[in-house]
Amino acid sequence: MNEQALSVKDAIVNRRSVKNFNGQPVDLDNINAILDDARWAPNHGLRNPWRFIVAANTEYIKFQDVLKEYGVPKWKELSEEDLEKQMKKFSGAGAVVLVIVNEDARQKERLEDFAGASALIQNAMLLAWDRGIGTCWKTPPFLDNPKFREELGVKPGERIISMLQFGYYDDIPKNRVRTPLEDIVIYYGMDDKETSEQ
Repeated sequence: MNEQALSVKDAIVNRRSVKNFNGQPVDLDNINAILDDARWAPNHGLRNPWRFIVAANTEYIKFQDVLKEYGVPKWKELSEEDLEKQMKKFSGAGAVVLVIVNEDARQKERLEDFAGASALIQNAMLLAWDRGIGTCWKTPPFLDNPKFREELGVKPGERIISMLQFGYYDDIPKNRVRTPLEDIVIYYGMDDKETSEQ
């Protein structure tokens, strides 16, 4: 795919969160290129408060054992068929990036760092979409499981804020309605009549 095949507006408006990936692997080179560009996200004080754990190619297949252990309750008691159904939420994707953020002890800086990391995640999702790769920003409860964190080497004072799935898809998800702009904007200094005439 050509670089910048989509305009910024097209990427933002047409991007969709993909839940049904087709299982095709996403190459590590693609993930690295996306993250390399995504890290240009605005962040206060240029603290660059993030780091990543990436599982792609054969390593993602191995990582699915970890996801099974922590993401599928009582998986050992399930039939092979039921386990396969439960694992579809993980096995359909072609790679995953865990986005880890420092939890600054200062509240203002901590919120700024989370906001910056969220901008980075949005960048990654848009850059992936431009390459024909779907994404889904997941925050399953097991991200905070101490044993899962230990398994991945997440340190005290760090927080996993996203399990960002990457993958290819056969069908583009349908557009979901967003709240109309007029329902969420107040124009400072203008009364209701002036606003309605805009």
